[in-house]
Amino acid sequence: MFDGKTVLITGGTGSFGQQMTRTLITHYKPKKVIVYSRDELKQYEMQQEVDGPQMRYFIGDVRDVNRLKMAMREVDYVIHAAALKHVPIAEYNPLECIKTNIDGAQNVITAALECGVEKVIALSTDKACNPINLYGATKLASDKLFIAANNLAGDKRTRFSVVRYGNVVGSRGSVIPLFKKLAAQGVTELPITDARMTRFWITLEQGVDFVIKSMDRMYGGEVFVPKIPSMNIIDLAEAIVPGCSKKVVGIRPGEKLHETMIPIDAAHNTREFDDYYMVVPAFNFWKGLKNSEEYKRGKPCADGFSYRSDSNSEWLLKDDLVMMLKEHV
Repeated sequence: MFDGKTVLITGGTGSFGQQMTRTLITHYKPKKVIVYSRDELKQYEMQQEVDGPQMRYFIGDVRDVNRLKMAMREVDYVIHAAALKHVPIAEYNPLECIKTNIDGAQNVITAALECGVEKVIALSTDKACNPINLYGATKLASDKLFIAANNLAGDKRTRFSVVRYGNVVGSRGSVIPLFKKLAAQGVTELPITDARMTRFWITLEQGVDFVIKSMDRMYGGEVFVPKIPSMNIIDLAEAIVPGCSKKVVGIRPGEKLHETMIPIDAAHNTREFDDYYMVVPAFNFWKGLKNSEEYKRGKPCADGFSYRSDSNSEWLLKDDLVMMLKEHV
């Protein structure tokens, strides 16, 4: 679907953006891949490793709608990955998080509509469900903006959908690189927030693959949620540093014990498929979605259904993570 197309990735120098870019230029023949981000050093470093005649590196911030409009000229697809994501930092700097995650989302929508982009996929997070931290609240607002943007499109071709998943194995800022760094320093005791804590986990490659599949199947208005395993924080620590001691340091500001990707209140708007869920808008402004072939293939979820990391049916065990780290990190 990307052959001959121009793709723009906001936050393109991040872990996801780099993997998506490599996948696009390795497995497809895009006309152009535009990496849009605000950090010139990261762009310079990425360009040393990922370059070619189809690559474009575009300095810009999602807070700047005019710059986005310039970058999106003649763009077919947009993958919106730019965000401020660090939970405690967002708690301490709420307005900055709002400017990027909410105002930035609206700017992406405005630019995409004005430039006639065909498809826009926005990356979300499990923290957007029943949020207790500012980061999750901003991403929930962002999700709502992107879904409702289909109503703004009118007779324009632009369609918007959202992909939501959990923690990414090996991504910058996650607990796995922290634990590996501490292990390399010879630390024999790892800081554990709470022994009961669970999280959803996905690899970068799996995340990229799911976004590509979602972009191919999207009609507009869906929130796509992959079926992925959960893992307990104790098992995760044991996989990184076997036999290590653990020191319980308490939950950080804004953290949950467990994460949710589909809340119980969204069960009546959720369809289940073999390897993913589709959450559709609560209000039926986009009637065509429920008449689409993809929607009809799914089965409705039962009342009371929710998709939580602690009640998940699929679990990542210590040996599974060890193997995953060898293959993907």
